[in-house]
Amino acid sequence: MRQYMAVWRLPGAPVLLVVGVFARLGIGMVSLALLLLLEQAHGRYAQAALACSVYAVASAAASPLVGRLADRIGPAPVLLMTGLTYPCSLVFLIFAGLRDLPLGVVLAAAVLAGVTFPPLTAAVRGTWNAMTADEPDVRVTALAAETALFELVFVIGPMLVALCVALWQPAVALAGAAAVTLVGTLVVARGRAIRSWRRPEGHVPARGLGPLRVPGFAALLVTACGIGFAFGGTGVAVPAYATAYVADDPQSAGGVLLGVWSIGSAVAGVWFGVRPRPGVRLRWLLVGVAASLAVLAAMPNALALGLALLLGGATIAPALTVQNSMVGQVVPRSMLTEAYTWLVTVSIGASAAGVAVTGLVVDRPGGVVWAFLLAGAAVAAGAVVAPAPRVVDSSAVVAPSVTRSSDENQAAV
Repeated sequence: MRQYMAVWRLPGAPVLLVVGVFARLGIGMVSLALLLLLEQAHGRYAQAALACSVYAVASAAASPLVGRLADRIGPAPVLLMTGLTYPCSLVFLIFAGLRDLPLGVVLAAAVLAGVTFPPLTAAVRGTWNAMTADEPDVRVTALAAETALFELVFVIGPMLVALCVALWQPAVALAGAAAVTLVGTLVVARGRAIRSWRRPEGHVPARGLGPLRVPGFAALLVTACGIGFAFGGTGVAVPAYATAYVADDPQSAGGVLLGVWSIGSAVAGVWFGVRPRPGVRLRWLLVGVAASLAVLAAMPNALALGLALLLGGATIAPALTVQNSMVGQVVPRSMLTEAYTWLVTVSIGASAAGVAVTGLVVDRPGGVVWAFLLAGAAVAAGAVVAPAPRVVDSSAVVAPSVTRSSDENQAAV
């Protein structure tokens, strides 16, 4: 564990690793809790999935603008502002759902919550890149640790939703997500790592398309699109599977199954972080993810589905670690936060599409099977256009900024 101890000893790293995960638990809670809350109110997954999609699209549309602002003024003030406004927006969304207000009001509340969502993931990953700029070996391990620990969000989050549904109701889970986001975001924003942000030497503010013009970044966004669509669709297909095959408390069972899915990913992510494979291809890692999703269509019962999710989840974190590492390799530091927000934006937008499409599919006879196959096909499509091979060891990480300054300035312009 020497590699991970080196990451832990970085100034401010414990806050990023521990509180950074706590602050993002809401990511693993809000969509599922909102889906269940609105399904109870309206009795159909299609309308509930639409609200989840609107929430995700609003967040996706606002993220790049917020990321560019963070690159210019620093992530701390942006996190403080959004960390205060997002929980208030989420409370309004809870009120709209509990009062069974018209769908238009619910969708407006979902838009407001999505727009104010704090750019925590982009800020944390951008900070890791900045902190380890001169230590490429530590950077790889740091990003692997970030990816593996982030998987806990999707283990603990759905399980917390399942607990809240079993003991109270989905609205309690949404309120809990608002609370943890508020407290966690404020602590991260005031942490040493975020507050120590400084503009990189030769900083040129992004303009126009920004990182979208950097060679190789668009291909990464295509892979993120496939993964996002699949993850969003699976987030609907698994609860729908539980509703169809689990007689006793299917809503809680759906949350547990989604949590189990991320356990395998978290374990594989920790393993991958200390044993990077030079020359590993993102394309083949994505093929593994696609296969692990398609096989879910053949599972005969909830126990078999849980086992398949546990094993298949082991393909996720390694693929995401390579993807996140490649962002730091191709994008200049002056627009790195925005680049990560674009990655998150595309993932969320595609996830919203996956939720909406899958919500329509699972309402039809045999739709759950087709939903899993559709998720696998989406990742496979991303694998087709995956970037050229990049290695996840010290030789593959961005070279010191001195050797790339001219290229960075040209790309920024």
